[in-house]
Amino acid sequence: MTPFFSIIILYWQSDQYLPACLQALQSQTFRDFEVILLDNGSDVPLDENLLSKHANLMLQVTHSDINLGFAGGNNFAARSAKGDYLVLLNGDAFPQPDWLTQVYEAIQTNPAHFFASRLIQANQTDLLDGEWNVLHASGLAWRKNHNQPVEKSLSKPREVLSACAAAGIYPREAFEAVGGFDEDFFAYMEDIDLDMRLQLAGYRCLYLPDAVVLHVGSGSTGSRSDFAVYYGHRNLIWAFVKNMPGILFYILLPAHIFYNLLYLLAAAFMPAGKSLIKGKKDALKGIRTILQKRKLVQSSRKISIWKFARLLDWNPFSPLSKLAHSEKVQVHDD
Repeated sequence: MTPFFSIIILYWQSDQYLPACLQALQSQTFRDFEVILLDNGSDVPLDENLLSKHANLMLQVTHSDINLGFAGGNNFAARSAKGDYLVLLNGDAFPQPDWLTQVYEAIQTNPAHFFASRLIQANQTDLLDGEWNVLHASGLAWRKNHNQPVEKSLSKPREVLSACAAAGIYPREAFEAVGGFDEDFFAYMEDIDLDMRLQLAGYRCLYLPDAVVLHVGSGSTGSRSDFAVYYGHRNLIWAFVKNMPGILFYILLPAHIFYNLLYLLAAAFMPAGKSLIKGKKDALKGIRTILQKRKLVQSSRKISIWKFARLLDWNPFSPLSKLAHSEKVQVHDD
């Protein structure tokens, strides 16, 4: 029998978190799932003794000799998935026992949806790690209520634009229909890119506040590392150019340029400023390829421009608030 869920975990320099992650899956009340664990070119080999402790999990271990990135790694693992739904779970994320039960129940009444979990900081459980990915009209993105008290979280499900891929759930046929992750993104903003394409293809995203996952965040890369800043700021431009539909692209392009220039000015005062500048330069170097991809994405769009527009954050002060609090614009921690 094929499982209902295929849970994909990428293992890369995260050996200190994997035992707790697997134990959290061991404790799930909903049992119809397989686990696909990809050794994504990690320098630290998987602990075979750890894997043997979870022999009753339907666990499949795959290997890549090189780091394929978050995008390529998930695509690689997804090709061997058998479940109706793909569940992306970071190795430093620990779902509550009823997590999959909550998701399964939501699926029964919400076809053609993908789903966002409520993320709580594993090391400070009174704070949210984020609820869903917010996409501002300028193309900037952040996690909703990141670092805010848990009490601020939404109490009822809500349709949103994007799920943080640290614990996101996707119909496998939808994931395959849009081509999965764009592997050129490698890491960071790849979930925003995927989810924008899914929305344009007619799939909707539902945030599930009762589907709770504890998340360390930046368990392998570091939240403000040169790696994170480079890919986050490069891919920020690519996601906007590739996916912002129709006339919205031209209306919002000046705001997108403005905030990118603002970040370039701020780079002079940031520890990872050189990486930010390099990210912007490389985004422009690759823009011809992104424009070619844009043609393909927009040619298959199934929803109206204005329906997509309603999913954006239009508050002109939102990005300024983020900048004022020195919060790096970042969608999720790989």
